[in-house]
Amino acid sequence: MHEYPKHIAELSSFRKFIQRIESAWPEFRQRRSERLAQVARNGAAPEKLAEDILSDFFTIALDWDLGDLNNQLQYADIVLTKSGLKRLLIEAKHPGSLNAGQSKLQAALHQARGYADQQRVQTVAISDGCLFYAADIVNGGFRDRAWLRLDDDTFSADSWWVSVDGIYRPPEILANPSHARRDPSTASPVVGLPGVGEIQPPAATLLHPQHGRPASCFAYVGDALRTSTWKLPYRFADGRADAAHLSGAIRAVVSNYRGARVKTIPEAALSDVLVRLGKAAAELRKMPTQCPKPQLSYQQLHQALQQLGRLHEVFGCDVPPGGKPCPAPDS
Repeated sequence: MHEYPKHIAELSSFRKFIQRIESAWPEFRQRRSERLAQVARNGAAPEKLAEDILSDFFTIALDWDLGDLNNQLQYADIVLTKSGLKRLLIEAKHPGSLNAGQSKLQAALHQARGYADQQRVQTVAISDGCLFYAADIVNGGFRDRAWLRLDDDTFSADSWWVSVDGIYRPPEILANPSHARRDPSTASPVVGLPGVGEIQPPAATLLHPQHGRPASCFAYVGDALRTSTWKLPYRFADGRADAAHLSGAIRAVVSNYRGARVKTIPEAALSDVLVRLGKAAAELRKMPTQCPKPQLSYQQLHQALQQLGRLHEVFGCDVPPGGKPCPAPDS
């Protein structure tokens, strides 16, 4: 198991959780296998099947009570509550449907974000019963909480971050990130599932009136249900970095793009916004450590991230869902 910070590893709640999930994981795996038997038998995997697997995950492998689960709450598939507070909102998809890559993940996240903003829930997750990704809504975007494979033979200690005692704590470290965050398109498909990957984003997906893109394409989203709060488009709808808009988005934060610096983004959110822009720039290999003659905007972005002490997040293992890790910088 990955070595966690001492103040986390020594928590009695953490130690008890590890003992519990280690003991319960075989039972969860067996139950999951039994539920998926209908896929091989009937060639169909309804969304309800993923919801049932998630119910088993939270109540058998983790430490939530069955009464903590709320189904179809204001259109959200599952909402976990404790002491009357909504702790986690989950958008479930057909088993195997998130294997199709980043665009499917982004569409599911966008849908979950809309429900979460409506219900004022700060943590969301998406899952197809195989892949499970949870994130906190922080500073106009997502901050990783857990990236798990529910079809793995062994459990991940990162499951603690979505446990009863871990869900309200800000996650500080993710175990085995290179394994947990591998491209979902390389995952094992669900046997007998024709047409996996052909599921389209919801027709009602809200698009920006000017740019025609969903909220996931913007570096800052104040409210997923109000397009006026979406700032700095920097990705295409399929999740790819948009070079044409990216440079301008960077300048709007670090300099003075077209004479109008972005003033509607809270100052506290700008650091996270720069990290998101930096990851997109690294994907395009435009950062100073990646090309011999970088544009001034990318030089300024590199300097800003270096000053903030967050450059490692751009070049390290901390990449967007489905993204490709970038090489470490030379300096």
